[in-house]
Amino acid sequence: MTDTPSTPKIVVVLGAILTLIYPILTVLIMVRLVMSPLFLQIEYNRSGFPDDYYGFTREDRLTYAPYALDYLINGEPLTYLSDLTFADGSPLYNARELEHMDDVQAVTRAAFLVAILSGLAALAITIYLARMMRNTLIRALRRGAVILLVILVSIIILVIANWDRFFTLFHQLFFAEGTWVFLYSDTLIRLFPEQFWFDAAITIGGLSALVAVITLVITRHRRCALP
Repeated sequence: MTDTPSTPKIVVVLGAILTLIYPILTVLIMVRLVMSPLFLQIEYNRSGFPDDYYGFTREDRLTYAPYALDYLINGEPLTYLSDLTFADGSPLYNARELEHMDDVQAVTRAAFLVAILSGLAALAITIYLARMMRNTLIRALRRGAVILLVILVSIIILVIANWDRFFTLFHQLFFAEGTWVFLYSDTLIRLFPEQFWFDAAITIGGLSALVAVITLVITRHRRCALP
């Protein structure tokens, strides 16, 4: 069943908005789930995670990494990180690392704001369409899930073909050129090596794909049940 000329325009517009919101909101929710102490525990304790050649033990990583996470999520001032020191009293982060973390916090705040606003909009639209035009709601969710899966497949192809290129493009999208490149001896790289970000990307993509597939399965049965 498709929209007909008699379908109110507002219903069509709201359905389109929900379709666009679905992939954005789903991915942002998964990003938030990955930004958690649980993911740090799983990642640092998993077999095969690269060691730090400059001396951080797994316990050191589990001690220091949560500070970076708290800084991003809780909106702490930059002094929250700049005051951290090694055992010998030297600063944990250098000036370039602190500048980058400040940039990351700004991006994180913007992303969470988008997630909150889009989540509220999606909830309101879902309630409205569930009462006024359930078929439009189901189609919007299915289309959103399909779009998300297409995007994820495209990203997976890029990641498999050239992870370095994907990693570079992602950072160029959000950060000024050169502000996100660090030495292997810098704390950010020692805590969060490239393998960490690869695993995080796979986890976010996998969870998002799972949600999309579940949405398609549920809405298929709902659609079949409609008269």
